[in-house]
Amino acid sequence: MEDTKYAELRDEVQRLRDEQQRLRDEQEKLRRERSNGHDGQNSPGRQESGDQQKAKEKNGDQNEQKGDEKKDQPKNEDEERDWPKPPLKVRVRTYVNNHRKGVLLGVVGFLAATFLIILLVLYLRSYESTDDAQVDGHLNSISPRISGTVTAVYVENNQNVTAGQLLAELDARDYATALAQAKAANVQAEAQLRAENPNVPIIETTNETTIFTSGADVIAAQAAMAAAQKDYEARLASVRQAEANNAKAQTDVARYQALVQREEISHEQYDTIVANAKTQFAGVEAAQAAAAASQKAIDQSRAQLQQAESKLKEANQNAPRSLQIRRAQLATREAAVLAARAQQEQAALNLSYTKIYAPVSGVVNEKTVEIGQHIQAGEQLLVISQLEDIWVTANFKETQLKRMRPGQPVDVKVDAFGITYHCYVESMPGATGAVMSLLPPENATGNFVKVVQRMPVRIRFNKGEDSEHRLRPGMSVVPKVWLK
Repeated sequence: MEDTKYAELRDEVQRLRDEQQRLRDEQEKLRRERSNGHDGQNSPGRQESGDQQKAKEKNGDQNEQKGDEKKDQPKNEDEERDWPKPPLKVRVRTYVNNHRKGVLLGVVGFLAATFLIILLVLYLRSYESTDDAQVDGHLNSISPRISGTVTAVYVENNQNVTAGQLLAELDARDYATALAQAKAANVQAEAQLRAENPNVPIIETTNETTIFTSGADVIAAQAAMAAAQKDYEARLASVRQAEANNAKAQTDVARYQALVQREEISHEQYDTIVANAKTQFAGVEAAQAAAAASQKAIDQSRAQLQQAESKLKEANQNAPRSLQIRRAQLATREAAVLAARAQQEQAALNLSYTKIYAPVSGVVNEKTVEIGQHIQAGEQLLVISQLEDIWVTANFKETQLKRMRPGQPVDVKVDAFGITYHCYVESMPGATGAVMSLLPPENATGNFVKVVQRMPVRIRFNKGEDSEHRLRPGMSVVPKVWLK
């Protein structure tokens, strides 16, 4: 309802303005007619040419028109101040209706700008880039494995070399003499080994013979002891028999003594019985002595048996030990041969080390070796930068690695040539550069200030990208990793 009211007011204002403009036009027309009539009454002498009169009339009309506009302007401003402005929604609708083409062009331009801004944002979010990157590669430090005096140098700085190319030579005479000595020591060790080899079977045969002889002695001692035991038993039987005969003879003496006293027998017969009794008593003593001797023979046989058994045990125990000793001596000789052979091989290697060859293909850098210089083992002579295996180390901020993955394509622009190479992300870093530095930060001590860390990402060139080997380690590059 309000929109309709304001529209009617606006139409009324516009009608009044049109009427006012019409009245002004009529007033201007009358003024011009009066001005033309007044000029016709002027004298001919004072009249100007037609062109000048027209120019003056034109200028006068313009001045009058400007004066009228100036007079009318405050009135229009007062009129506009008198009438309230319509709402913004109405004014916008009115403007759109009166300027449809301009509004359409503006909308199309706004949509196009929005679309371009979206494309720009998507493009900027589709990659990560950094200028903290450089070409990396293997820098092979060449150093001698032996000490010596340099007799020849065959390369210079910035010279291309291939794997296996001779770089320098050392004086080889000392090492040739050492090789000859090692060969002689090896021959001597082999001769000692050949001399030691028969001792093992000889000691084996000797040990077998000793064991067999000791066993036979044990058997003989056992048989002698058995025989002595039998003899002792026989002697004991003889003792018992002699004791029995002696007892009978003593009994006879006592019985015949009574008979002699009664003179029932002759003294001669009694003396014979007494003599027999004494003989039987002596026989007992003899049998006992023989039995004691047999007892001693048994002890002697037992000692001999123990001795034979000890020798057999000794032979059984010492045989493997003596064999082990011989075998150990043989192993010592074999080890001496191996040591002599190793010394000979080492001497041959040292002689070969007098010639220094390039382990890889590349470009020579930092050459410090000169002819006549005495160098030590491990001393750096030169550095070979390997051009066939290079990559890019890009130190991205840790906030840039959110969507970065191995295998993503990379465009690497080399500052030196202005050429863009096609690469890919080979691997992600295992730690930040600060942690792997010589003096890593210790955040647990002192004041902590959070700093965005950088992490080295390895970028590998696609096959055939640097076929001419123009890239060098250390060149500055700008990688652009396209995120998927």
